[in-house]
Amino acid sequence: MELFNKADKKLKELNIECQIIDHPPAVTIELADKFIEGIEGVRTKTMFLTNKKKRNFYLVILDDAKRLDMDKFKDLVEEKQIKMASSESLMEKMMLVPGIVSPFGLLNNEDKDIKVYIDKEIINEERMSFHPNTNEKTLFINTPDLLMYLESIGYPANIVEL
Repeated sequence: MELFNKADKKLKELNIECQIIDHPPAVTIELADKFIEGIEGVRTKTMFLTNKKKRNFYLVILDDAKRLDMDKFKDLVEEKQIKMASSESLMEKMMLVPGIVSPFGLLNNEDKDIKVYIDKEIINEERMSFHPNTNEKTLFINTPDLLMYLESIGYPANIVEL
């Protein structure tokens, strides 16, 4: 809960209002969606990726129903190879475990070495949903507020076609 509190505190510092839904642990996107059925906002999938040498890291946000074209993303970021980062890298970089990756984990990235990419298809949605560093809550945040949050912590979002 400490990591959630850190995210919550930062959002309050920025005067960002969010809707937070408490629920049992959601271990899959499908289960998470059931807990928030009927609530307005795009359901997101946040992926933590790295290059072959594990020197460059990427946080990619897209609609949870969309599949990321890894080859297209690899070309976009000018890498020879791109893959899901290991759970060890995720823990080291954002203090998170698989299944709760979100932009709020960036608060724990001391190296400030993760680049953020958001799919152009969802950027005009009114609001988005994320697990706020715990899979026992889902947070709905207005898209402009998400962008302001990212900017305020030093992670400007790259809006791209994925």
